[in-house]
Amino acid sequence: MPLLLDQQITTDYGQFTVLSDAELDWGLDEFFTGQSNGWVGAGVSGSLYVGLANWSGSRVRMELHNGIPDLGSWEDIVEVSVVFPSGSDVRWESWGGEAGAVLALPPDTYRVRVSADGRDTAARYDRRSDSPVDSYLIELWPTARTDDDDDVVRTTSEDAAYWNGVWGGQREG
Repeated sequence: MPLLLDQQITTDYGQFTVLSDAELDWGLDEFFTGQSNGWVGAGVSGSLYVGLANWSGSRVRMELHNGIPDLGSWEDIVEVSVVFPSGSDVRWESWGGEAGAVLALPPDTYRVRVSADGRDTAARYDRRSDSPVDSYLIELWPTARTDDDDDVVRTTSEDAAYWNGVWGGQREG
């Protein structure tokens, strides 16, 4: 299992994106179009948005798997599908491109599971810290699935439930 990223991400507004070569020029509402969750957006082609609960520093680990990984006991879990187009470099960025790097992630169609712990504590924490209070595991695996459906696997934090209410629920029908 290749490890793609494992570090503390410091970002304003909790914005963390994984995107292909295209410049990011969309609003948050477009990331969540057609989705039921409100903190992991895949509504913009070739892009993935993860809303981190702590604006000043969260632990983010990203792994590439050959198949569906075990679910684990995380507090909040969402799954989405994303396509990174052939010929593109895939990179991560914090808000406004403050930080980021190219990922060793081949362009492909992926199912993505984002798991989180500590969102409630992090949402109330208003200082920068060397020790993050929230953590995220982003697991990707190749899939033939190309639909845009997201699945809210587990929601136990008030923060995830709040964002599901703010940005989620945009799925038609």
